[in-house]
Amino acid sequence: MTLTVRQFACLSDNYGFLIRDEATGLVATVDTPDAEAILAEIETSGWGRLDLILNTHWHPDHTGGNERLKAETGCEIIGPEEVRRAAPLDRVVGDGDVVRLGETVFEAVLSPGHTLGHLVYRASGDDLAFVGDVIFALGCGRLFEGTAEQMWDSLSRIAAWPETTTLYCAHEYTASNARFALSVDDRPEMQAHAEAVFAARERGQPTVPTSVGVERRFNPFLRAVDAADFAARRAAKDGFRG
Repeated sequence: MTLTVRQFACLSDNYGFLIRDEATGLVATVDTPDAEAILAEIETSGWGRLDLILNTHWHPDHTGGNERLKAETGCEIIGPEEVRRAAPLDRVVGDGDVVRLGETVFEAVLSPGHTLGHLVYRASGDDLAFVGDVIFALGCGRLFEGTAEQMWDSLSRIAAWPETTTLYCAHEYTASNARFALSVDDRPEMQAHAEAVFAARERGQPTVPTSVGVERRFNPFLRAVDAADFAARRAAKDGFRG
């Protein structure tokens, strides 16, 4: 593996990701939820630089630190065109474009549904992806701009990746997602998985990252049979108060 990932909590329930290409020492942050926290992580890591920002989508809890980090580090900001709705952007990328962090190669994967221009950054050589707000452990993003069909296609694309693929999702929503999953899935293995999630959160431990294999088995949205079934599950989750 050529990429080192430092994951840290910030804001109320976001995760920040500071990543370093070990071959070259180049450093990036995936999204900028909290510039102060990211700068502190750079200091703690000893990496001493920030070369790239990889924005997944335009929402302020993913782009709010762009301006300050650009001013303080001179980094390049890369992301979908929609980022310009909220923050500075230097280079626009879209579906299938390649982003390089030293020797680490990311493919930008268009994943609409949560927003229309949402991107996932997949490094297949490292068997991992930064998935923003498309998929969460046991959940998926709300449909703020896109349709259920678009989100179903995005999730299906991710589900087709190797089951070993590590998924770095941007929020710690897993306990609430698990409660909904239990309402639609009564398998004993689902109960056991949910209990493990609840126990981890009681200990203050993160439930991110997850993997494609785990989500195929337990995520109620990936277990939908088609777009209509997914839409019904998403609507049920939106109204769930369990």
